[in-house]
Amino acid sequence: MQICGRVVAVLDGRRVEETLPGRQGRLLFTYLVVHRLRPSTRDELIDALWPQKPPPGAETSLSALLSKLRTALGANRLTGRSSLRLDLGDDAWVDLEAATEALHRAEAAVARQAWVEAWGPARAAQHIARRGFLPGEDVPWIDEMRRSLEQTHLRALELAATASLGVGGSELDTAERAARALVKEAPYKESGHRLLMQTLAARGNTAEAVQVYETLRRLLRDELGVAPSAPTQALHRELIR
Repeated sequence: MQICGRVVAVLDGRRVEETLPGRQGRLLFTYLVVHRLRPSTRDELIDALWPQKPPPGAETSLSALLSKLRTALGANRLTGRSSLRLDLGDDAWVDLEAATEALHRAEAAVARQAWVEAWGPARAAQHIARRGFLPGEDVPWIDEMRRSLEQTHLRALELAATASLGVGGSELDTAERAARALVKEAPYKESGHRLLMQTLAARGNTAEAVQVYETLRRLLRDELGVAPSAPTQALHRELIR
C-alpha cells in the first residue's frame, strides 16, 4: 500500500487503486488503511468523509461506498458491519507505517552513533515522507496526517544529515543536501543550520560555514528578536577558532 503521494494499492498481486469508487471511495479506502489496526465505527467514517455537515442519507451513501469497496478489494478484506476494519493480512506493507518504523530505527542507531546503520532507515523515511499525503484534499483528518508527515520528513532529514556526516567521505554530499533541505523547509530550526555548518566545515569550507551562522543570526534577530541558542553559538566559536 502506497498512500503517501499517489495512492497505489496491490492486493493478491493485482493493482486495485483504479477500481476504487471515485474520490469518496479513495478517501474511505485511505482512511481505513491508516486505521487498519483497529475497527472504525460508521459514525467515524461518515465524519471522515463529510466533516462539515453530513448530507441527507449519509448512512445510505456510506453503505453504497462500502459495498463498492468490498467488490474492488475482495469480500474478505472488509470485516464487520457497525464497526469496520480493513484486513490486509499480517505481511502487509504500508508506506506510512514503514516510514514511522524506519524513523524509529534511525533514531536508535543515531543514539548509538551507528552511522552506517542509521543511514538507510533515515533515507527511507525521508523519501516516503516527502511525497506528502492526499494532495488537493481539505479534510481535518488529512490535514492532521499531513502535519504529522511533515514532522516525519523534517526529522528524517535531520537524521539523514547526521548519519551521512558521521559516515563522511562521499556521503558528505548527502549530508549537505539533507541539511540544506532542512534549512529551507524549517528555517527557524537551528539543528539544520548546525548540521550544514558542520558539513561545510568537514568539507573544508569553514568560511561558508561561518556565513551560515551569520545568516541564521540575522534571521533570528530580525524575525524573532532572539539570538542563536548556546549549542549553535558554541559551534560558531569552534569554527572561528
